[in-house]
Amino acid sequence: MRGESVFPQLEQLLPLVSKPIQYVGGELGAVVKPWESATVRWVLSYPDAYEVGLPNQGVQILYEVLNERDDVLAERTYAVWPDLEQLMRERGVPQFTVDSHRAVGDFDLFGLSFSTELGYTNMLTELSLAKIPLLAADRDESHPIVVAGGHAAFNPEPIADFVDAAVLGDGEEAVLEITDIVAAWKREGSPGGRDEILLRLAKTESVYVPRFYDVDYLPDGRIQRVVPNRPGVPFRVHKRTTMDLDAWPYPKKPLVPLAETVHERFAVEIFRGCTRGCRFCQAGMITRPVRERSITTVAQMVHDGLEFSGFTEVGLLSLSSADHSEIGDICSGLADQYEGTNVSLSLPSTRVDAFNIDLAQELARNGRRTGLTFAPEGGSERIRKVINKMVSEEDLIRTVTTAYSNGWRQVKLYFMCGLPTETDEDVLQIARLAHNVIKSGRQATGSKDIRCTVSIGGFVPKPHTPFQWAPMERPEVIDARLKALKNEINSDRSLGRAIGFRYHDGEPSLIEGLLARGDRRVGAVIRKVWENGQRFDGWSEHFSYRRWVDACAEVLPGLGVDLEWFTTREREQSEVLPWDHLDSGLDKDWLWQDWQDALTEYEQDDCRWTPCFDCGVCPSMDTSIQIGPTGHKLLPITPVNTGLRVPAGA
Repeated sequence: MRGESVFPQLEQLLPLVSKPIQYVGGELGAVVKPWESATVRWVLSYPDAYEVGLPNQGVQILYEVLNERDDVLAERTYAVWPDLEQLMRERGVPQFTVDSHRAVGDFDLFGLSFSTELGYTNMLTELSLAKIPLLAADRDESHPIVVAGGHAAFNPEPIADFVDAAVLGDGEEAVLEITDIVAAWKREGSPGGRDEILLRLAKTESVYVPRFYDVDYLPDGRIQRVVPNRPGVPFRVHKRTTMDLDAWPYPKKPLVPLAETVHERFAVEIFRGCTRGCRFCQAGMITRPVRERSITTVAQMVHDGLEFSGFTEVGLLSLSSADHSEIGDICSGLADQYEGTNVSLSLPSTRVDAFNIDLAQELARNGRRTGLTFAPEGGSERIRKVINKMVSEEDLIRTVTTAYSNGWRQVKLYFMCGLPTETDEDVLQIARLAHNVIKSGRQATGSKDIRCTVSIGGFVPKPHTPFQWAPMERPEVIDARLKALKNEINSDRSLGRAIGFRYHDGEPSLIEGLLARGDRRVGAVIRKVWENGQRFDGWSEHFSYRRWVDACAEVLPGLGVDLEWFTTREREQSEVLPWDHLDSGLDKDWLWQDWQDALTEYEQDDCRWTPCFDCGVCPSMDTSIQIGPTGHKLLPITPVNTGLRVPAGA
């Protein structure tokens, strides 16, 4: 019977697998509703292990938004590890939710959130275990509608064969609109079957249904055009943008994990969007315009979330949290509120040029100093101009010295390797920068007990960014530069021993690049590599570059392309890109001009504080950038440690 728990069968398998606690559910904040109470039933997935998926902010928000509706039921599922996958196949146990252990295949809608393309193989595992046909064309009314979301959904073409629909942009309002459309269709008796409900979704112009679009190719492998194949389907699909974040103060009741997870804190998104214009940053481009959450709403969310969850760390999240126009008042107010308690504040993403001594003191007021990460991204001044990361070496040294002087003993510096126009010397400059950081820190503190960790990620050109046309560097070049960098860091033993070095080699980045800028032909590669056993590509111990290369060699030549065609090839301005029919609000000509500006090392200012640069977002969204200050202080909430009440308006 649909909606029944499969836990009796699953329970027999749990003693045979590692970390069985991740599959049992029952977390604080979890919601369980009677199956019959709902008209529309969602299952939501972040297709990775529980420890990565549970803290995902996007899934938690949608889970809560949907479950607040009396007529809607939403549950969660995560990717199971290979040990449990094997047992589930042997015993016939389907993919299940952790809330009520219901079979995923019983639900009306299956929503998957992709923040990275490396979750695609796990999606196929979930579909297969759920007994949902891998190909959308093979599904009927008995199967859930598979909906992709998240940043990777801005180019869903590589998974177009596997998903029924994709939503671009913010999900809060989108999932409710989809729910209403499905509910109406079900009340009418499901007329027209699966085709009709997908057509209704497509006609909103904000839900992309790949089956309603045909792709034609040129003889040289490039795309000729992408066009609708039936009346009523829009030529372009537009992203969703939730404008008033104060109207959506989620999560209110955060999930508190039973097993260890990658983040164990209460996270509050203090604003959404970014106009810094870093040319590599897809998140900054596709989430425009900037929308700030008011200081009073942030305060209320922190108060309610901590009271409910018992977390002892508050993460103030955004793409660049210190850019909130009232970040000083937010941090000082929260520090006042929780002074003398075990609650600590953190800014997981802090721009080098936005961190100052006042902010440092507020973050460390209660004596606990969470980690500080700064992201210069490029080692040389030249490459930082190319990527439009307007941070000078003086800014970095001053900022890190401020942190060391205020009691931090460890900072993390994040860089990328393989950036457009990058040379060996650009990468070696990272070592000189790290050496200067340690020397300045020792001088400022009079102590040798300081460290910094240099973390290197591989650059991946992403859709809807100025670098969407850029060629990728070959893995062997990346690896050679990283080896030389390590040697350069250790060339001065006194400084080198204070510098940690972590890096991702070039191979996973190349495959991520294939998936990020691929078209529908890449879907056959994903399926082939999955059939050959590939899972958990985001985990280095599970990723197999050889398996991906072999799958590409087997599949792509017959389609007239190869791995290099999708990755190391530079695109021309006239080329039709696989995602051109998906509208992020950004003008393609503006992106191209910014790509040309990058090649001349021209820096673009932050349009939040300067005249408009015509990127296209504000007119297409019929809005303007939202900035403070609001003129308000924190809510008049009793400080936790004193019992004294803060006067209203203080």
